Amino acid sequence: MARAVLSAVLTVLALVAGPAFAADYPVRPVKIIVSYPPGGTTDVLARIIAGWLSEKMGQQFIIENKPGGGNNIGTQFALTQPADGYTLFLTNPANGINHTLYKDLPFSILTDLAPVAGLITSPNVMEVTNAFPAKTVKEFIDYCKANPGKINMASSGSGTSVHMSGELFMMMTGCKMTHIPYKGAGPALTDLISGQVHVLFDNLPSSAGHLKGGRIRAVAVTTTTREPSMPDVPTVAETVPGYEAVAWFGLGAPKGTPKDVIAKINAEVNRALADPKMKERLAELGGKPMPGTPEDFGKRIASEVEKWSKVVKASGVTPN
Repeated sequence: MARAVLSAVLTVLALVAGPAFAADYPVRPVKIIVSYPPGGTTDVLARIIAGWLSEKMGQQFIIENKPGGGNNIGTQFALTQPADGYTLFLTNPANGINHTLYKDLPFSILTDLAPVAGLITSPNVMEVTNAFPAKTVKEFIDYCKANPGKINMASSGSGTSVHMSGELFMMMTGCKMTHIPYKGAGPALTDLISGQVHVLFDNLPSSAGHLKGGRIRAVAVTTTTREPSMPDVPTVAETVPGYEAVAWFGLGAPKGTPKDVIAKINAEVNRALADPKMKERLAELGGKPMPGTPEDFGKRIASEVEKWSKVVKASGVTPN
């Protein structure tokens, strides 16, 4: 109750202050909630944008990792913080998926989140442990069908784009794999490298270093066109027509966060995405800038909810 009253008071004060509040913002450190442990794409991207905002806005933007619950623990925490501009949330594909996957969530990403700014889109990579015998998508499908249920498919958690990319693959190919959910991409990658699991449909940014270092092997990317940073890696769709899965990331805030504050952060994020050095850094991770207004990002979230609701319902997948 006390938290709710504090949030309401801060929101009213922000609205009364109006432009003056935004002009002074931020006057203290800002938290960016990441609903995964360190090491995955969401965390890596959050640290990159936090560094830029800290430098340009004169206050520290601090990452706070709150993993677990298929991404829902961190999301709920972020959305129940005071709507004063001092809590941001690194939104990610699981937010679009979980809206349908979980039936009794105590929040709605469509109504309880104030969209702030899009960051990047990125392909997922169908990648395998180096000892895995299949080298191509066709060989993988053939091996999977000859060994139903014996391939362990890791994910960064139930409901993540990593998980659902694999579910979509199974749905469209008839493959049957055993899903092994982890609390983030970092631990999933550790077990993929060691051979404890066989395949992972990971977001490219978190896997890029391991792929370049030869610790795991890329089979295909999940976008409909090849990834420029990996031109020799085919798309899944070249073997499975119609297959597509794109990861997306952005910043959100609790509903009621002052619009002037949101506009100020949005403008700085768009400056970051237009910066040549930042674009180069994101490109190295396989990320494509997604600039635009808060409204543009809100439309992206809504479209992702709609797309993945169809996959969740068609596949019959439930949270592990």
